[in-house]
Amino acid sequence: MKKQNFFELISDKITCWTGSLWAFIIAFGTIIIWGISGPLFHFSDTWQLVINTGTTIITFLMVFLIQKTQNKDSKAIHLKLNELIAASRHASNRMVDVEDLNEDELDVLHRYYEKLSDVAEKDDDIHKSHSIDSAEKNSEEKNSAIKKAKPKA
Repeated sequence: MKKQNFFELISDKITCWTGSLWAFIIAFGTIIIWGISGPLFHFSDTWQLVINTGTTIITFLMVFLIQKTQNKDSKAIHLKLNELIAASRHASNRMVDVEDLNEDELDVLHRYYEKLSDVAEKDDDIHKSHSIDSAEKNSEEKNSAIKKAKPKA
């Protein structure tokens, strides 16, 4: 078994388990036991250091496991959305891989979709497409009609 597959298998199992009720109960129990043991250790610096060190190490490692799981989930969601976009005749195929755009480009798209939302709210037909491609087609048709309507000199 490859190291990457082993790491993925282990990280999936750990992140799944750490999100469970039992993991919370164990963590909560550990804190309760630590708190109760305070008087036994006279609330010493070592007593405090034990919980601080333990939680710091666990948190440090969990950041990487959670990020790995988040990356995998994000990639899967993007692939599913890409498939839906590709399968829909009304959706713009330009939206496939939109996650590769920079922040400014995403902001421009966001503003455009806010305008499309405003147009869609005013539209009586809820099934009418309001994608980037339909907007360009409408714009081309409008420009073509304007050119035909202008008197020739």
